Amino acid sequence: MKSLDDIAAALQGYDPQALSVQQVGDFLAQLTYPLPASEAQDVFLFDALGRVLAQDVISPISVPAHNNSAMDGFAFDAAQLQADQPLTLRLAGTALAGKAWQGKVNAGECLKIMTGAILPDNLDTVAPQEFCQVHSDHDVTTVTIPPKLLKAGDNRRLLGEDLMQGQAALQAGQHLTPAALGLIASLGLPDVRVHRRLRVAYFSTGDEVMSLGESPREGAVYDSNRFTVFGLLTRLGCEVIDMGVVRDEPALLEAAFAKAAQAADAIITSGGVSVGEADFTKTMMKKLGDVAFWKIAMRPGRPMAVGRIGQSVLFGLPGNPVAVMVTFLAFVRPALLRMMGSSAQPAPMLRAKCLEPLRKKAGRTEYQRGFVSSAPDGTLQVRTTGNQGSGVLSSMVQGNGLIVLHHAQGNVAIGDEVDVMMFEGAI
Repeated sequence: MKSLDDIAAALQGYDPQALSVQQVGDFLAQLTYPLPASEAQDVFLFDALGRVLAQDVISPISVPAHNNSAMDGFAFDAAQLQADQPLTLRLAGTALAGKAWQGKVNAGECLKIMTGAILPDNLDTVAPQEFCQVHSDHDVTTVTIPPKLLKAGDNRRLLGEDLMQGQAALQAGQHLTPAALGLIASLGLPDVRVHRRLRVAYFSTGDEVMSLGESPREGAVYDSNRFTVFGLLTRLGCEVIDMGVVRDEPALLEAAFAKAAQAADAIITSGGVSVGEADFTKTMMKKLGDVAFWKIAMRPGRPMAVGRIGQSVLFGLPGNPVAVMVTFLAFVRPALLRMMGSSAQPAPMLRAKCLEPLRKKAGRTEYQRGFVSSAPDGTLQVRTTGNQGSGVLSSMVQGNGLIVLHHAQGNVAIGDEVDVMMFEGAI
């Protein structure tokens, strides 16, 4: 396990008082490691949503298990088709889904077939029933297929065209989505091996922070950060250890950090890392662990602490509500995903035309709350949510993404394209 000094020494131009967003990402990539594979567990499929696969899911069967019909219609041998002539075939019987048809289809015959039913070996094409004409004369039924409608192999699903037996259906590191659960179930697998949930302890710091239920007092604010971080962690699939609000008292802070380090894989705090704030939190972080304090070239969210206390990774976030969410999305979320064993890649940023001019200084990355919509011509456009103060919590509710103005970027004119990091259900 590398020390913070070792990581810093390997980063070109590392300066804790002036870190770029890219340098922070590079640092955290070396600080965080996936959970041990030995701690993986098998869970029932109904309990697996949102979990991270600890090993590949190998298909025990081929999907589909047989050549079968992709629709209701009439199966036949396409070698009988003539380019410009309708094809009339005698109906030999009906094949239903769920069991093999036991009869025989001879030349000049076809088989009525339902969606999903097994195709007999000598039949390779299915004509949709709505395009065919059926004629009955006493005991003989014929089916006429119009010309130029089909080619060989149409409306047929091939054995194993989705998955072949022994093939990896899903790979270790994938998050289990609703679609993934359906895929696993289609293989007949009742449970799946996943990483255990990442345990994350969280608390707010500061004498000015009130818990819900307390009577309002002058100069104090209710703790919104705790509930925001709880939601962010829960949506990520973490096991959240809520430790409430911790006052700016050395003994209380030391006890909170010690308890969190014993219980959790990661610790998140908000407040107490800015210049000019009560330094008890910083002092206690440094006393108990290997911790660095950064000033990041970004807005909002300049101050941040990072390191380890015991075996737990520490993220000390700013106290302002918007800064907490921005730093979480930009830095903490990718780091926690790595610790969870996830192979998820950052979602690609959208490009959208800006509907208003934006002032921006080169030399820092700015994240402005924005709302992306479709223009009449179908292209994407984005506007800000207005006041971009780091305490304007309502802006994160009104927006659906963050306009990312990169480190070297300057002012933005109306109509310029900008990158947008969409919230995508993370917030």
